[in-house]
Amino acid sequence: MQTNLRPLALGEILDRTAQLYRERFWLFAGIFSVYAGVALALNLLLLGLQTSLKAPRMAASAIWIAMAAGAVEVLILLLLYGAAVAAISRAVAWVHLGKPATIRSAYASILPRLGRYLWLMTIVALIVLTPVAALYGGYFGIMAYYVKGFATDPAAQQAALSNPRTMAIFGVASLIFVLLMIPAGVYTILMGLRYALAMPAAVVEDLKARPALRRGIELSKGARGRIFLLALLIVAIRTGLVMISQAFVFVAAFKHPGQPLGPGITALSQIVAFFTNTFLGPILATGLTLLYYDQRVRKEGYDIEWMMQAAGLTPPALQSLSETAEPAADDAAGKPA
Repeated sequence: MQTNLRPLALGEILDRTAQLYRERFWLFAGIFSVYAGVALALNLLLLGLQTSLKAPRMAASAIWIAMAAGAVEVLILLLLYGAAVAAISRAVAWVHLGKPATIRSAYASILPRLGRYLWLMTIVALIVLTPVAALYGGYFGIMAYYVKGFATDPAAQQAALSNPRTMAIFGVASLIFVLLMIPAGVYTILMGLRYALAMPAAVVEDLKARPALRRGIELSKGARGRIFLLALLIVAIRTGLVMISQAFVFVAAFKHPGQPLGPGITALSQIVAFFTNTFLGPILATGLTLLYYDQRVRKEGYDIEWMMQAAGLTPPALQSLSETAEPAADDAAGKPA
């Protein structure tokens, strides 16, 4: 079978990512559409809930109910996002090594170990995002403490704007927040680069969470600059497409400044976001999986190891279960998922 295992420059990895995505668009978009579709459904349900809670008799508790529903939505989406990223990594690994892959086989291969991948994502999220989350929590906690009803009462928020003492507290808290956010942001980026290859390592090498973290750290050494540039490029592409596709939202907000968007505009925005997420969501996971293989080739001579395995020169006991596993027979035959 033909593979693309050789050392690749960053430009070649970008080209290979674009090639894979172009040739297997429906595979990768189909995998990620599961997450994007559920996200769309939950966002529309949350929008309907928020609209119904605007009734005067429910105004006092509306924000707290909406916040609780939002928290449940975030938890569900986190679980689905972990499954989608793992399935993308699995599919990219198969395609990159010249094996067949389908939506069904990709999800079927990761579901038995889904808890492991979700735990890995949870650990990485805690390590990477804790400082930023703590800053946001402290900032809004201070405001809620000094401005009674800050979180639930728009009238209290307006009254606070005319109180010099409250405005002074707000100004000092905002300044400290911005100053601390700079090192916290740098820490978040560095830790994100440090653990960027942990998920591909867990999926391809069948590793548990903590070994995958150590493996990701080792493989990312020497590649963190390339990982940063890859992520920066993808973020720039995503930002540009979002700004173009959501232009009607910005126009509506500009025409009615200070007023919340209507349910119709918000719902349309969520539908457009579904397509944006489906089309762009798989790209970063695809690029990171290719970088994972590139680092193994550079550090461990994995291209030679794979050729030996393909030729039957490596004892089966030494081969990784995940690397040698083939998709299910019906999927390998090319049946649609």
